[in-house]
Amino acid sequence: MASFSMDDFVGNGSLKKLLPVLVEEGWDDVPTLKIMNSDDTEAINMTRQQKDALEIRTYLHDRALIQYGDKLEASEQSLPELLSFSPLELSARFGMKRGHVARFMDRSTSCADPLPASLVIQQRRRPPTPVRTSNEVSSMNSRKIRPTTSKLSVRSNTMNDKSLEKSILDLKNGQTFKGIVAALPAEPRACGCVSPPSVVENVAPYSAIENISVQKLTPEYKTGMELLVKTKTPPMKASQLWRQKPAVLLCIRRPGCIMCRAEAHKLYAKKPIFDALGIQLFAVLHEHIESEVREFWPRYWGGGVIFDRNMDFFKALGGGKLLKDKFISGFVFNPRAIANYKRAKAMRVEQNFRGEGEIKGGLLILGSGKSGIAYQFIERNFGDWAPLSEVIEICNRIGTQMEGQPECTGGLQETI
Repeated sequence: MASFSMDDFVGNGSLKKLLPVLVEEGWDDVPTLKIMNSDDTEAINMTRQQKDALEIRTYLHDRALIQYGDKLEASEQSLPELLSFSPLELSARFGMKRGHVARFMDRSTSCADPLPASLVIQQRRRPPTPVRTSNEVSSMNSRKIRPTTSKLSVRSNTMNDKSLEKSILDLKNGQTFKGIVAALPAEPRACGCVSPPSVVENVAPYSAIENISVQKLTPEYKTGMELLVKTKTPPMKASQLWRQKPAVLLCIRRPGCIMCRAEAHKLYAKKPIFDALGIQLFAVLHEHIESEVREFWPRYWGGGVIFDRNMDFFKALGGGKLLKDKFISGFVFNPRAIANYKRAKAMRVEQNFRGEGEIKGGLLILGSGKSGIAYQFIERNFGDWAPLSEVIEICNRIGTQMEGQPECTGGLQETI
């Protein structure tokens, strides 16, 4: 799986010299850089060589082959020309392994998901400004994807499909959005001899999370920020994270876990969408192992990383207690967990076994201020992911709902 580090993406090719310009113009993270179109490249006066390099590296990144970026770019061939090479030529000229050659030649598959059809990319050319004020710079750094007003089709296999559809319909009709709880179905384990753990049916009350003490371990990733991982920050109230803007909190069971890394990578790959919707992205850890944080951020996740020392977010997901499962009963005898592992393995994610891995996580979407929890996904089985279609849909609707509404104390807390 390709890294989200800008240095890894641009490598030592022609884009490296362009990094200061890219950062100044707001193209300062990999997911955003990959959605540049011809108008954007013309606006910053990219050369033909740099345009070819961006196209090649985007194609390689989508297929987890970015390690060949420097060699392919040095050939001075365009992507269509490289795709016309025979497998033998690719292997001989660039040292590609046989499996990598097959992945490179397969244009129909990639490790990346396309943007939803209901989100269109606007032209991103910025008008020239002789002098940039702080407000103008802030505006320039905002992402340029505009959500349409049409309703996304949500068809997941979570336990609350009808609740989700009803919530979206209520929101469309101008009613108060109410939080929902979602989890993938439970399946028999060990021929029915082992009962799957139960999950809560009610969304956590806002009072259970607003005063949680957290510590920021990393900021949102921008190129050149890697050294800030070592910067110590004082504890803070969790409510400060979403005081001004809604937030997605991905509660990670273990940052070295192959399934957790795959989920984080998939979610962060959609960063341009969340930026356009005004949604922040945070990963929540219940254990602080500095080496694990460095391996996880920004390779698999470029959003902020926070440390929940007392595991209060994880307790909130479990209705006041930690959701735990044993390796034998929760994984070996659980066909859904094994399927989740195979899915992550197919994404070519590296893993390690450092840290505590039995405390289950999930995902929370919170409105700004004291609006409360709009969506709560629970990791019932090891490796369960909140469906991206649901997450994006809820964020799309919550952003619309929050506009022009006064701060409230419980509008998103009740279940349907």
